[in-house]
Order: sequence, then C-alpha cells, then structure tokens
Amino acid sequence: MGKDNIIYGFQPVIEAIKSGKVIDRLFVQKNLHPHKDQIVRKLTKLHEIPVQYVPREKLNRLTVHNHQGVVAVVSSIEYTDIEVLLPGIFEKGETPLILVLDGITDVRNFGAIARTAECAGVHGILIASKGAAQVNEVAVKTSAGALNRIPVCRNHNLKESITFLKQSGLKVIAATEKSDTLYYMKDLTMPLAIIMGSEERGVSGEYLKLCDEAVKIPLKGEIESLNVSVATGIVLFEVVKQRML
Repeated sequence: MGKDNIIYGFQPVIEAIKSGKVIDRLFVQKNLHPHKDQIVRKLTKLHEIPVQYVPREKLNRLTVHNHQGVVAVVSSIEYTDIEVLLPGIFEKGETPLILVLDGITDVRNFGAIARTAECAGVHGILIASKGAAQVNEVAVKTSAGALNRIPVCRNHNLKESITFLKQSGLKVIAATEKSDTLYYMKDLTMPLAIIMGSEERGVSGEYLKLCDEAVKIPLKGEIESLNVSVATGIVLFEVVKQRML
C-alpha cells in the first residue's frame, strides 16, 4: 500500500470524503470517541464507503503518523456508475459484455482478471463495495494498466445491480461447478453479464437464483478448481470466439 494512497487523521479524512475523493476503504479504531464515530458512520453511509473497525495496532501498521483513530485508503481509480455505463454501450450500438465478480478478494487475482477482461473487450467490471479486493496500486500494476482503461463499477448492493442488468435486457450467466452445462454449449452472443465467484465459495446462492443460466468448465485432473483469473479468461474468450463467427 503506497504512502500516496493513505490519508490519516480524523479531520483530513472527513474533509477528503466531503471533497469527493474516492475512498476504497476506511479503517476506524474500535471504541472511537462516540461523537467522532457518529460523524464517520453518517458520512460513510451517505457515500457508501466500506468501513472496518480495527484495533489501534492495525492502524499503527498502516501509518507511523498520528492517525487519531482514522485511516482512509484512497482508490487508485475512479469508479463508474453501472446505470450510466450500460446505456452508453447500447447507444454506441455495441453488444454489452459485463463481468460481475463475487467475493474476489485477492488484489493480484483481481488485477489479472481486469487485464484479461480488457483484452476480451469487456465493457465494465462490477464489484460489491464490501468483500471485494481493494483497487490499489498492486491491482493496477498486476493488470498491466488495464484498470486505468476498463470501467469498474462498485455498488454496496450487488444483487440490486444484477437485477438492473437483467431488467436492461442482459442475460446473466454464472460460471459454477454446480452446473451440468458446459460453457461452450451456450449462445453467448447476446447482451451478457457473466458472474465469476471466488475459488473458495464460488458464486453465492443469492446470485445464482438471479441468473438466467449457469455453466461450468470441464476439468479432467484431480484438482477441483481453476484459479479464478484463468477460469475467467476461458469463459470470456469463448464469448470473443462466438461473437467473431
């Protein structure tokens, strides 16, 4: 985590939030003064900023300076609103391809996925505000700069965003080992959103219920799963292949 990505101190952090800086994550000391805590909770709720209440020792590891119980990590990118992004894709006469990431927390995996997604012509990556990898300088570097090119949309309610995609005419497909259908057996040429889950848990049940289809990648070895960035590449380039035919 680079020094340029850190803002510390109660008032500097509050002013940064009010000024519109994109805060990727806010770390707040447990048992912060009630008045300060009330201000933090109000602002973070208003601006939909993920908050973690942590021991003072955690904050001391983030910065050696006087943090006053509050440290903010500034995002390395500007986020995009999915409700603004999607109409623009249709207006350009393009067939939307949105990648939805559920529970991908490793920044290097996230960066690798973004690089693959950009190469595959994905129009945007959709993530949740909580339980997702920080979009920091490590993620940007791993993406080979793709995170500066591909729009990333962040929503505190991923279920709400997936519902919006469906209502906008996108077919939502989950990649999951729970499916009996192989990924290349489906028509992937229509407006599409693909959900990829974490290697540990896969796509969560509540999102699977929203999906129109579920597909899987056939595995021939004894290891039960692929690295998620590799799996994402396999599915995305099947979309590329089908749309080029």
